[in-house]
Amino acid sequence: MFDIMSMMNKVKEAQAKIKTTQQELVHLRAEGESGAGMVKVVVNGERRVLDILIDEPLLTPADKDMMKDLIVAATNAALEAVDAKIKDKMRSATEGMMPNIPGMDFGNMF
Repeated sequence: MFDIMSMMNKVKEAQAKIKTTQQELVHLRAEGESGAGMVKVVVNGERRVLDILIDEPLLTPADKDMMKDLIVAATNAALEAVDAKIKDKMRSATEGMMPNIPGMDFGNMF
């Protein structure tokens, strides 16, 4: 038989774990690179760019357009990496707490 009180307690517990995990995301880091490592971008779990590292040979006016492309590519790679880490962290925080409802993937909510 379906126990609504047990379900409500699990939902509250999941909400608390999600909130705690979201607060910890600021400490999560991911790096993306492009141009065989000539440009590296570091982002955190709040999807904020923390650092951009550019190899010195790229710092010439002639390489300006290429450098912009490499920065964009590295930033996108870093954001994709941190999104994957966030999804994994949230999935592990709520694992086993939410009911298995077909079609509902709570890991994709974040």
